Amino acid sequence: MTLVPRSLALRIIALSTIWAIITLIIITLIISTVYRQASERGFNSLLSAHLFNLISSVGVSDNGALTGSVDLGDLRFSEPDSGWYWSVEPVSGGLTGQLRSLSMTEALPSPTAAEAPFDFEFQRSYRMDGIAGEELQVFESEFVLDAQNRVARFRVMGNRTELENEIGAFQGRLFTYLSIFGVGMVAINAIAIMLGLRPLGRVREALSKVREGTAKRLDGTFPAEIEPLANETNALIENNKRIVERSRTQVGNLAHSLKTPLAVLLNEARIIGGDKGRLIETQASAMQQQLEHYLQRARIAAQRDSVVYRTPLSPSLKRMVRVMEKLNPNTKVTLDLPAEEILFAGEREDFEEIVGNLLENAMKWGRSGVLVSARAIEGPDPGSGMFELAIEDDGPGIPADKARDALQRGKRLDETKPGTGLGLAIVSDLVNEYGGKLGLERSTLGGLKATVQLSTAH
Repeated sequence: MTLVPRSLALRIIALSTIWAIITLIIITLIISTVYRQASERGFNSLLSAHLFNLISSVGVSDNGALTGSVDLGDLRFSEPDSGWYWSVEPVSGGLTGQLRSLSMTEALPSPTAAEAPFDFEFQRSYRMDGIAGEELQVFESEFVLDAQNRVARFRVMGNRTELENEIGAFQGRLFTYLSIFGVGMVAINAIAIMLGLRPLGRVREALSKVREGTAKRLDGTFPAEIEPLANETNALIENNKRIVERSRTQVGNLAHSLKTPLAVLLNEARIIGGDKGRLIETQASAMQQQLEHYLQRARIAAQRDSVVYRTPLSPSLKRMVRVMEKLNPNTKVTLDLPAEEILFAGEREDFEEIVGNLLENAMKWGRSGVLVSARAIEGPDPGSGMFELAIEDDGPGIPADKARDALQRGKRLDETKPGTGLGLAIVSDLVNEYGGKLGLERSTLGGLKATVQLSTAH
């Protein structure tokens, strides 16, 4: 079992869809990564600027206390527990006091140098939990405030949770927009592919008409890429028709050339008489029968792979039933046909020969009634159509163990009835040549039920 669809359109659409999905995923990842890097870079730059502003705004009073009027120009440092804080704490001796933003309602501990080491400029950046449980990004620096080398620790803290939420919201909008774009792109791509492959559908319909016998060639205007295919197909159809016609001509010539010599042999055999004459007559008759049989098989084989003929069942069945009723006025024939016409994929003469032999056999053996019915059935292959023709009589029937013998050429099960024993054999040959099935079984009427299954023309 293969996972690759048989449809060319589905293959192209599937591959283009997969490629579109992969492309959109890559684009989403690239844009998201670039946006995150830019946002984090801007966030860190803002915290760094606030840190330098804080350092420049703080000094030391004469009594060694930290002092200064800090205004970082951001209202979030005034909102309690906003996640945006700043603080100034003494590190060396000789400094007193502590400064913090109005938003910082409680002290936040600073990690040790071992946990978050300083760089060569005595600065460090780290993350920690905020007062309200938010994640903070901290920029910290230790700075010498005066000539007495008194050092203070300056910290500016930004709400990293807000940053992550903004990045997440952007990624969500980006995913939504790209998904809409992707669905539209796949839909447009599918429409373009279907429109591009539509001429192939026209070619298929044209070939179907040729196969059904309603057209003799591919007609219509096709794109430049498909027109050579249509031209080659038309050339193949024409060549096939020439081959079939030549074969039929040769078959007719052969039949005509052998007809006269066989007739002469039969006449001479009758004139000679005696055992020798009867032997010659028997062999010549057998040759004539075999000639007709194989010429008919050649004709059917020649037409089977060419243009399919279309033979409506109803007209032929009704006409043959009328003829048989006139020849057998004491036998009632019931005809049961579907409302929708069934078309036999073969020549009318072959169909009437099949029906004629079976109907003649049923009229000969039936006591008072014969039933002829037809119905459409499913073929062995998906999409193929067939029909079943059933001819039943109320005669003695054929025993199950003798059904095979009845199909043998020249075999007669009852010598008291007139006939040659060729009827069922001819039917069997014709049905086999058309790729059908012939069945003999017991009828509900009490006699024989002969069923024939043949292909239908669309």
